[in-house]
Amino acid sequence: MVEILIHKFKDMDLKGATVVNGFPSLGLVSTITANYLIGTINLDQIGALDSEAFPPVSMIYAAKPKFPARIYADENAKIVVFLSEFTPIPQLVRPIARAILDWTKKNKCARIVAPEVISISEASKIHVFGVASTDRAREEMKKLHIRPFTQGMVSGITGVFLNEGRRQNIDVYALLAQARPEIPDARAAAKIIEVIDKLVPTIEIEVEPLYAEAERIEAYVKKLREQAKPAFEPSTPENMYQ
Repeated sequence: MVEILIHKFKDMDLKGATVVNGFPSLGLVSTITANYLIGTINLDQIGALDSEAFPPVSMIYAAKPKFPARIYADENAKIVVFLSEFTPIPQLVRPIARAILDWTKKNKCARIVAPEVISISEASKIHVFGVASTDRAREEMKKLHIRPFTQGMVSGITGVFLNEGRRQNIDVYALLAQARPEIPDARAAAKIIEVIDKLVPTIEIEVEPLYAEAERIEAYVKKLREQAKPAFEPSTPENMYQ
């Protein structure tokens, strides 16, 4: 059984907070969303996730080493963001999802928001759909006029969140943006951030800079992942972290 360790760096009262999942998904929408929230709200790093099954790397930012999976938060804004520099292999999906769920319950956070994508062509207009784990969350989405995702499949960490959220009565909001899955899609991330801004009354986010710099951000994220590829490849065959 894979063990996920969560190291605490800083104490915060996060009762009632919204947890946003930033482990990469198709189109890297979750990664772009997480990075933009961290930078815009100026969140502090309060912890890190680690495991023997994680790639053995240290991410260096501003001359400081960082774990490849980290937790950021703000006590006043009541928001938490889980961020990962790598895409989990299938064997890690359930352990990571359960670790985040357990952490959310332990810290008495109110809900989990999970950005995901629905594949579209580049020319299509971007919409965001939602699916929730509880009646409470579904009613909230209805009030905010979030289009319901009525039929299909949600996989990965978000799929585990939804199933466990229903079983454990935890509010989970999966926000599904229409996006181009083969490349980083900052515009789809911006659409999801607009919905998060409505869901979380304690924050106010300006998304116009994300739209304005979408191409630069997409190129930057793609470049980072290309640079990181050699570091992740040795620990697993067939590029499973990509």
